[in-house]
Amino acid sequence: MSRVAIVGAAGMLGRTFHTLLTERDRAFDAFDRSTLDVTSSDSITNALNEGHRLILNCTAYTDVDGAETNEAAAFAVNADAVAKLAARAKAIDAMLVHVSTDYVFYGTASTPYAVDHPRAPLNAYGRSKAGGEIALEASGARYLNARTSWLYAPWSKNFVRTIAGASKARPTLRVVNDQRGRPTSTLTLAANLLELVDRDATGTFHVTDGGECTWFELARAVAAIVSPTCVVEPCSSAEFPRPAPRPAYSVLDVSRTEALLGRPLVPWDVALADVLDELE
Repeated sequence: MSRVAIVGAAGMLGRTFHTLLTERDRAFDAFDRSTLDVTSSDSITNALNEGHRLILNCTAYTDVDGAETNEAAAFAVNADAVAKLAARAKAIDAMLVHVSTDYVFYGTASTPYAVDHPRAPLNAYGRSKAGGEIALEASGARYLNARTSWLYAPWSKNFVRTIAGASKARPTLRVVNDQRGRPTSTLTLAANLLELVDRDATGTFHVTDGGECTWFELARAVAAIVSPTCVVEPCSSAEFPRPAPRPAYSVLDVSRTEALLGRPLVPWDVALADVLDELE
């Protein structure tokens, strides 16, 4: 029987795929760290077999600041593991869906980044994700490389859940207003990725929610729903210095995705409201 393999099933996106595939009654195997070590070729070979026609790679080293001092660990998961998964996908003739990031770009543009814009990562995390893309492109495997941005879900650690909790606990919040991108719900991302696969999409696509905003505007929208009395104030990135530099502008051009899907992507504020309805 043809089955889907979710690699990294315990993570934010992996859990979403688990729920979505269950709802759609699609056969799948869910692998977490205890059942599949993506840094081990032997572990990958033992877990993934010819019955797996679609591999969803939901694993990632996502500690952006931590990667600045532990770049090798970031590369092991975000680049080297991608090469191993792609090699296995090629060997069993499976389709590999890999999730990448807006951080492969430098962040100084003023118009949305096209799919074929040259990679120029700003930090160690971005370099590791760019390394994964390069490995994927060189693998000879059938793949869908989906760049997304500002990912969040009703569960796990993410910006939306953090702001929702903070807005209930504090009367005011200050959030940076000089970084602009496209927030993306895992609920819409997972559904869009499966639809792209069903439409035989291959290569690189930008898959986010529609529209764009700053972190401040996103936080203000969260607070307006979960705690309207909380006042969210804008500030600059300089007020909250971080070890890893962040791109000031990382809006991805989603026109290729919308053209293949034949519809506009769900606006980020609509997707946000849906997630907040299910917030854990």
